[in-house]
Amino acid sequence: MSSKITAALFGLLAAGPIAAAQVAVKAETIHTVSGPVIKDGVVVVTDGKIAAVGPAAEVSIPAGHEVLEAKVLVPGLVDVRATVGLTGIYNGDDQAHDQDMIESSAPIQPGLRAIDAYNPREELLEYVRSFGVTTIHTGHAPGPLVSGQTMIAKTRTTTLADAVVKPFFGVAATLSPKAQSGSGAPGTRGKTYAMLREALIGAEAYKATLDNFDGEGAPPARDLAKEALVAVLDGEAPLIVTANRAQDIASALRLQKEFSVKVWLDMAAEVYTLMDEVKAAGVPVLIHPTTYRATSETKNLSFTTAAKLADAGVPFAIQTGYEGYVPKVRVLVFEAAIAAAHGLGFERTLESITLSPAKLLGIADRVGSIEVGKDGDLALFDGDPFEYTTHCTGVVIEGQVASRAVR
Repeated sequence: MSSKITAALFGLLAAGPIAAAQVAVKAETIHTVSGPVIKDGVVVVTDGKIAAVGPAAEVSIPAGHEVLEAKVLVPGLVDVRATVGLTGIYNGDDQAHDQDMIESSAPIQPGLRAIDAYNPREELLEYVRSFGVTTIHTGHAPGPLVSGQTMIAKTRTTTLADAVVKPFFGVAATLSPKAQSGSGAPGTRGKTYAMLREALIGAEAYKATLDNFDGEGAPPARDLAKEALVAVLDGEAPLIVTANRAQDIASALRLQKEFSVKVWLDMAAEVYTLMDEVKAAGVPVLIHPTTYRATSETKNLSFTTAAKLADAGVPFAIQTGYEGYVPKVRVLVFEAAIAAAHGLGFERTLESITLSPAKLLGIADRVGSIEVGKDGDLALFDGDPFEYTTHCTGVVIEGQVASRAVR
């Protein structure tokens, strides 16, 4: 059932091919991420795909290609967890016209599709793109116990069909005090966990009913919420669990074991206290923005957590996340820069916002590194991307120059 739903979503988004784009970028330094650094190099993008990459002396630029120049060239950045597109630039309250990331009318709402709330022409997309972000995993924000679905998109501001990479990727859940407020919400951790278990058990029963339907009589009535959770139970979609305190992280790991589902840890402020358990569980971490406000459940976050995850061999990527107050959306390259300065270093930091999130999201065949055959997604800088005085001077998405702003 869930596979059919995903296929139907792609069908609804089907559109003609994006206009062919021909561009080449000359750079003093090219960080391919998947291979060696190239000095005085060139990347050629033809028909939206990387056609050649290498030293300028060895790569010819075809006639008719627009030529850009940069001091430093990196793959287009990949934000592994955001709400941009549902969250808008005006930063109004939850009732504002561009604040669709949280629906607080019920505690469990896995049927809420991210694509139904995503605005591909949102100005905030242009803003984050101007800092080098070309791909986002975005959707409903932490808050309700199960807040809704997530999706993957390019940050081009054209049509939904042109932007969407995966219309349904995961289901967002929250095991923290945030889930203990709102209409019908649980009041304690025990109730929070029980309600989530009940929802998954109900989805198991729904799945069994579908599997056992023999075609005789009327088919089972559709249940959009249960369909989304069936995708989680079938391993087609991860359950992305926001948990910050060690107690809540341990509960998320217990949930993974009980239901044999793919659990991803979101935020995870105190994950460094459970590193062995998280590694043994094989759970990836979408680590909080490095400079997220350290208060309440995030009071024990650390600037060095990203480095500790890397040292321990735990799969992770740095996110921009969501906050219920300004700034609702953070700048990925700035957050990564702080992690770089606190033990992660340049190479591991760059990978944590390019190839690592691409691998986690299952799109590394398209994005995350500068390789022949991949999408022509590139970010141009006038210096080290993680230096505060550096500017992003251009952004290319599938060969089209998407930003010429100097940020």
